[in-house]
Amino acid sequence: MGNNDIEFLLKIARFEESVDLEKDFRIGWNWRHVVVHGSILNSLFLRGYLENVFRSNTYTGYRLSEKGKELVLASKEIVSTGVQSEPKRELPDALFADIIGHEEVKELLAAALLAEKPVHVLLTGPPALAKTLFLWDIEHTFGEQAIWLIGSATSKAGLWDLVAEREPKVLLIDEIDKMHAVDMAALLALMEGGRLVRAKRGRELDIHNPLKVVAASNRLEKLSPELRSRFAIRKLNPYSRSEFLTVVKGVLVRKENLSGELAEEIARKLDGRSQDVRDAIRIARLEPRLRVDKAIKLVLGGDQDER
Repeated sequence: MGNNDIEFLLKIARFEESVDLEKDFRIGWNWRHVVVHGSILNSLFLRGYLENVFRSNTYTGYRLSEKGKELVLASKEIVSTGVQSEPKRELPDALFADIIGHEEVKELLAAALLAEKPVHVLLTGPPALAKTLFLWDIEHTFGEQAIWLIGSATSKAGLWDLVAEREPKVLLIDEIDKMHAVDMAALLALMEGGRLVRAKRGRELDIHNPLKVVAASNRLEKLSPELRSRFAIRKLNPYSRSEFLTVVKGVLVRKENLSGELAEEIARKLDGRSQDVRDAIRIARLEPRLRVDKAIKLVLGGDQDER
């Protein structure tokens, strides 16, 4: 029995503990309910860790067998005695290092990300601030445990299947005010109780994942009162000129791997022309083919002498 198998059994046990098996799953649950691939369930069944409650041409219903329950109980005891425990998550000191100011926002986000239970945070304010930078840094820190979404692109993109399959710890949503109504309703339920349910025939889904949501929105007034009530909301104020230049240089060096000299040149030549860090990133990526002045001219328009 490998560690992955034990994790699957623990996942199944958590599902069985969260539902009324006698009332709602008298013919057993299937792979869609526990979000474990059918081949894995079949392997666990053949080794005696699961039992078949019901089988037909269209449905196979499982439950944990006594052997499976004993292994789950033993695994839980190992964790509770400290013999094997998940290491406590620590955030790197460099988190948000390339973001100037907004110290209270940094403190709030760090505390929310480390909190034992979900605390959801919404960053709002005009475009071209540090909202997206915060999401980028969180995604970089959490890696596969974070999923990044754009609100306007969630519909029909398999969003909730992705959440079910990857079981992220953090859901990052940029432009949440542009999210479609159906996805918004599912998000509300997930944020409130950590449960995601879908009853569409052939694509049933019922999972429990108390993930944390960090979102960004340019226009707070477009969000429903119900959604706003689920967030700790912080408004970001515009950068000063010197702060913006420092941010641009930091982002280009850290995230785009530019030299300090080239990052300084791009920041200086954008001064007074743009307050959007994304413009600096676009120019940095075009620079190897177009050089800085030409890239600025094509991205921003207007007259600009080529270097």
